[in-house]
Amino acid sequence: MRYLLLCCLSLTMLQLAAQKVYTPAIETCGCDFKVDSSFARTFPEKFRSDLTFSHRVDSSIKMICGYLRVPENRKDRQSRIIRLPFIILKSKNPGRHDDPLLFTSGGPGNSSLGWINGISKSTIINDRDCIAFEQRGTKFAIPYLRDLVLDSVMREAYRRNLPKDSMWMHGIKLYKKRLLRKGIDLKGYNSDETVSDIADLLKVLKIDSVNLIGGSYSGGLMMAVAQKIPSKVRSAILDSPLPMFSPIDEDEPRHFMEALHELSDRVNKDSTDERYKNLEQQFHQYFLSINNKTFEIDYKDTLLKKTIPVQYNKNELLEIIVGAMLDFNQLKDVPYMITEMIRGNHRPFIYPKIDRILTKFPSPDGMRMSVYCADQAAYHDQRIIQQLYKLYPYLEGFRINDVWKKVCDCWDVPPLNPATKKPFYSSVPVFIGDGIMDPACSPLYMQQLKHYLPNAQTFLFLDRSHGVGGKTFATLVEAFINNPYLRLQSQDPRVIAY
Repeated sequence: MRYLLLCCLSLTMLQLAAQKVYTPAIETCGCDFKVDSSFARTFPEKFRSDLTFSHRVDSSIKMICGYLRVPENRKDRQSRIIRLPFIILKSKNPGRHDDPLLFTSGGPGNSSLGWINGISKSTIINDRDCIAFEQRGTKFAIPYLRDLVLDSVMREAYRRNLPKDSMWMHGIKLYKKRLLRKGIDLKGYNSDETVSDIADLLKVLKIDSVNLIGGSYSGGLMMAVAQKIPSKVRSAILDSPLPMFSPIDEDEPRHFMEALHELSDRVNKDSTDERYKNLEQQFHQYFLSINNKTFEIDYKDTLLKKTIPVQYNKNELLEIIVGAMLDFNQLKDVPYMITEMIRGNHRPFIYPKIDRILTKFPSPDGMRMSVYCADQAAYHDQRIIQQLYKLYPYLEGFRINDVWKKVCDCWDVPPLNPATKKPFYSSVPVFIGDGIMDPACSPLYMQQLKHYLPNAQTFLFLDRSHGVGGKTFATLVEAFINNPYLRLQSQDPRVIAY
């Protein structure tokens, strides 16, 4: 018994020794953040204006800017320290509430700092401070998990009409190798670490009560924060959220088809133009008919200084449609886009896409790949994904997301803590909004979240898609923050509380 006790004690001491004891810290700085210099050096000169964040905040509003310093991987006691930018807009009201609004962006992988420019013009700043927090690995964090090699490889694939999937995987392998060469620990980039980052930020800023706001991926991320530190979360606002417990690749093709069905129904009711009748059926028939077809477009290549033939197939066309449906400003153009594609008029849509691939940098950031692989792909069931292709044969071989299982097998990061992936019940008051034509995070997710959040209020926006935004959304959000337990009613007939 004594020997057993000594063994247990030794094991406990070893476990404690293996844990990194760290103290999160703040490093103050100016508010014009620059991209990590190790990446900036590799970026073409003519695009470098995009590598600095410059705020557009009225000079009468006080700003506090800095970096949160935390370990890259909290499970590794030898982990290096990384720096995560944040911006605090201080309310000018001396009687302001002491529960600020904290935002971080979706994606995963989007930068969060730009939110400051919009919220500075909102009346929300009259009553409370507002904080934008840049997630680890994103654009203005240090390090920034980005390399241009995948963009270069895919340009080569399109210029020479090489197999896209195999070239993508070749680029992914090079991408990973280059990040590892910089000393980046890919295992440190997942939602568990980001949740801990937010908890540490609140701790060092001595914030005891906070209102969280996030959309899409960060909608689920904010609920994970509420799961980790429930006593500090006064309320949460979620725009088109992706719940942590939802396997997006098993759902998103279905969500896309539901959104297209809703759009098709509206066109049938509202349009007198015969070309738009039965839009959904037209879509089904056409994309099934081109399942194995390859198309070609003449592209004027400025680098090669000549016109070259570039091949594409239905996947690029579907990416264009999905992208348009995700954008509220393009949503109204989707029926025209689909019917023009069916008529064989691809050029107005495919040329800009090819041009972007060959002249810009559209490949995903390493942070997106790490988080997506840890949070999502590790929990996807490939059998269910194959069932979707049988249900929707015109989508066979099409991936809505740019990160999939084969990519993640190569990227090789550990899965998210299973506890973070499970639903949980919470009494935190939550405002949730989504568009009825959201092709990514269907309103179904609102209902699933509401089941676990008895103090949630959900709003369906009848003319919106993914990322609701807009004046009505902002008005409702402000009323909610002022009194999270008051049941809200919309005066806009295009917004339904349910």
